[in-house]
Amino acid sequence: MKPNKHITLKHLLIHNQKMIGLQFYPDEVIQALIKQLPDPKWSKEFSMVYIINTKENLTEVFEKFRGVAWINGNSFFKEKPIRDNEPVDINWYHNRSKTTSYKYVPEEYLTKLELKRYALNTCKTYISQFEKFINHYPNKDIVTLSEQEIRSYLQHLISQNKSNNYLNQAINSIKFYYEVVMGMPNRFYSIERPRKQQQLPKVVSKEEIITMLEHTNNIKHRCIIGLLYSAGLRRSELLNLRLTDIDSKRMLVFIRNAKNNKDRYSLLSQTILKDLRTYYKQWKPKEYLFEGTLGDRYSAESVAKIVRRASARSGILRKITPQMLRHSFATHLLEDGTDIRYIQTLLGHNSTKTTEIYTQVALKNFKSIRNPLDLGKI
Repeated sequence: MKPNKHITLKHLLIHNQKMIGLQFYPDEVIQALIKQLPDPKWSKEFSMVYIINTKENLTEVFEKFRGVAWINGNSFFKEKPIRDNEPVDINWYHNRSKTTSYKYVPEEYLTKLELKRYALNTCKTYISQFEKFINHYPNKDIVTLSEQEIRSYLQHLISQNKSNNYLNQAINSIKFYYEVVMGMPNRFYSIERPRKQQQLPKVVSKEEIITMLEHTNNIKHRCIIGLLYSAGLRRSELLNLRLTDIDSKRMLVFIRNAKNNKDRYSLLSQTILKDLRTYYKQWKPKEYLFEGTLGDRYSAESVAKIVRRASARSGILRKITPQMLRHSFATHLLEDGTDIRYIQTLLGHNSTKTTEIYTQVALKNFKSIRNPLDLGKI
């Protein structure tokens, strides 16, 4: 998905009601996100989508497309409304000057992200982090910022108790601009990164997962939980699945363009295949395996809610997340004696070193060890 798309906001007046018009070049990504806005409608007269003009809806527009598209709406409420039955004149946009003091990521930053073919989530993270950095110094040109000012910004993040992962993301976004976009290799090579935290993956037992599935009456929700676990999917991978990615003949799930832009196959459960067939007959998705009410991809937050509710109904007191189901898939395979190299392939890891972390939580490694207290007197 490209991060440098453009959407122009229009102040419309339709049937004497204020509306927000959204003008953009045809694009399936933008169209999919448009469908997620509150009650979007199409105006033949203006040739654009519109929604009711409220503060909440305007905020929703900016949040929905942040990091995905440029929103040209800085003077939105200062423009004269375009009434229905009146010709549309867009010259005001081209001639106007920006009034906001917010500093947006430079166009060349977006272009370089696109040329490097970074994943959408990476693009969003880099853009968000870099904009926070440059807005920390609102009156200074980006190129003139020194290494000491970068250190001061990072110290500011530390004072806000930001995680090590958050700090690393901030450093990566800053280094990307100076070293990749501006071509200044290793300009900030001496910036210290926080020590890497090694957190063990949190795992759900097989019994708990079965209980979660048993307490999920909605067949769609049951398929979502089942696929996350039985194929070891990331949440984004699940949401990107298309109908054609389920290979029932070979009993495989095809995961396209996953992390690091890699394709891979994972396992398809016989149990989940049966549920998927029932789900398809009831819901009849058109393109994506799991779709929202408007036919677009299911939302990430909806998936998280489904998992949380299923765990709550099952009486599990811990907070269960979609990622924990993926961790459980890998751990249970390891406990069952599956070669770690196969698990690496199923998860899409670049190295077995990444996969080896599951050896630290696999029960079989601990069950073979007898506790010294149980051996008798010490």
